[in-house]
Amino acid sequence: MYDFPMMARFNRWTNAKLFGTVANLDESEYFRDQGAFFGSVHRTLNHLLVVDRLWTGRIEGIDRGIRSLDQVLYENLDTLWSARVQEDDRIIALVDAIPHERLDSIVTYDRIIGTGREEMRVRNILMTLFNHQTHHRGQVHALLTQCGLEPPPLDVGFFLEEIGESGAPGTIRR
Repeated sequence: MYDFPMMARFNRWTNAKLFGTVANLDESEYFRDQGAFFGSVHRTLNHLLVVDRLWTGRIEGIDRGIRSLDQVLYENLDTLWSARVQEDDRIIALVDAIPHERLDSIVTYDRIIGTGREEMRVRNILMTLFNHQTHHRGQVHALLTQCGLEPPPLDVGFFLEEIGESGAPGTIRR
């Protein structure tokens, strides 16, 4: 057993929590450029979906239509959220189907930034995908705080507690 199936499920859980809070923003705040790397909450969440599709397509050896990191896939929260749910389920299915021995296989792909080809092991692509999610969800978390909302706790410990896999965060089991 390895940790990628757990991380895929944590990813889905965290996205659901975050989108649940984002849904409380009024439309003007949701689309307002707040100075984050991708500007608004919408564009940051959109970027996460873009990059997830890019990385999963590379693992699967298929072109998922991603041409730039700021490509806008969906114009509103409802369609973006629906696509996010589908992508999270897709990531779980992909990770569950990867045999452990394939994690060290090499994927060769065309760079989206710069030119040329690059290689990366499947395990490192998955680590990159999940780390990238955490990085930009943190930005959305900060943007929500700036809008006066209290974002949910998004740590692994809270996820594990909710699914019954550990004690309360910060407690020691004896």
